[in-house]
Amino acid sequence: MDHVTQERATEPLTQHVQRISRRIRAFDRRHPLVWDLHLTGFWVTAALIDYYGDGWLNVTRDRDNPGWLVLALSLGLSVPLLLRRAHPRAALLVIAPFALVNGWTGIALQAVLLQLLVVFHLALRRPTRNLWWATALITTPVALMAARHPQGGMDSDIVPVLMSIAVAIAIGITVRTRRDHTEALEDRARRLEIERDQQAQLAAAAERARIAREMHDIIGHNLSVITGLADGGQYAAAKSPDRAAQALHAIATTSRQALGELRRLLEILGDEDHPHAPHAELTPQPTLTDLDHLINGVRAAGLPVHTTVQGTPELPPGRQLTVYRVIQEALTNTLKHAGPGTTAQVLLSYEEKGAVTATVTDTGRGGPLPGPAQPQEGRGLPGMRERTALYDGTLEAGPRPHPEQGWRVHLHLPEEPPQ
Repeated sequence: MDHVTQERATEPLTQHVQRISRRIRAFDRRHPLVWDLHLTGFWVTAALIDYYGDGWLNVTRDRDNPGWLVLALSLGLSVPLLLRRAHPRAALLVIAPFALVNGWTGIALQAVLLQLLVVFHLALRRPTRNLWWATALITTPVALMAARHPQGGMDSDIVPVLMSIAVAIAIGITVRTRRDHTEALEDRARRLEIERDQQAQLAAAAERARIAREMHDIIGHNLSVITGLADGGQYAAAKSPDRAAQALHAIATTSRQALGELRRLLEILGDEDHPHAPHAELTPQPTLTDLDHLINGVRAAGLPVHTTVQGTPELPPGRQLTVYRVIQEALTNTLKHAGPGTTAQVLLSYEEKGAVTATVTDTGRGGPLPGPAQPQEGRGLPGMRERTALYDGTLEAGPRPHPEQGWRVHLHLPEEPPQ
């Protein structure tokens, strides 16, 4: 917001006027009859003053009309204004017989001009097709009076009335256009607020999903490694104390690594209220350089892993994290489900422009996993699919084709789109 806009927004007089205007409109919406009674009462009083003060005699074209008729016409042309906002068409139809009598008798009360106020509300609140018959309804008594009680020619009576009707219609349409524009802006502001809240909710849901994936990958993998090391250390304790000590040392190292990653993830959650917190530095994002450490930990847990790397890794951090987590999840599943005597193989192929292919196979029991709609699948495979979808990649996970035994996870991330 620039300096001029700020000055306008903080102008005390403008704010005061806007507050008063909003309060008046709000009161009128709650109690519309109050304003209608005041305005109608004002014009009824003006019509009666015109009658009792003999002001109508200055413009009448026939002074011989009885007083009771003048009084009745004065009331008939002003009292229906009470309906002008809620029922402008009905108000105009009620006034029409009195206007016709006014023109026929030549009394020519000025209160007949109050029809213009009804025309204004008709243009403001009803479809524009109503304006044609309303114009005809108003000009008919004037033409009748000009024919029965001529005074200066037909044009001098009809043209001013048509011009007055045109002005009333123009004002009504202008106010209506302005009101519709304001309502459209207010509706757009409301929809933008709703959209902003929805975007915030979606962002929060995406962040929760991301944190859930990270927690699953950190805890699931490291606990699987720790479990494998603990089982091996238990069997080695009696026969080979040195191997048991090595297993305990590996358990401690893996535990400290898991705690470090969890601590960094929890620091992110604690710093979400601080917009200037160094998110990028705190985010636990392993890279492809950490693959050796990951694979060594899996080997220490008792799973022989053979790796083959083709090409040179030139991937941005986000893609590196995806490849790392998919390999981590695949090896973790092998540790948990493949059974004893299993071996695993990791094949990494780096291509040009950020494309990469990773294939993890094992020689375990294999077999189908529960379907994606079943809760037994957990967050492993869905998490891998979510990460892969971020880069428009493909992920295949399933048993190896017969007669081979075991499980295969195949990830492919296409080339990065040009920026």
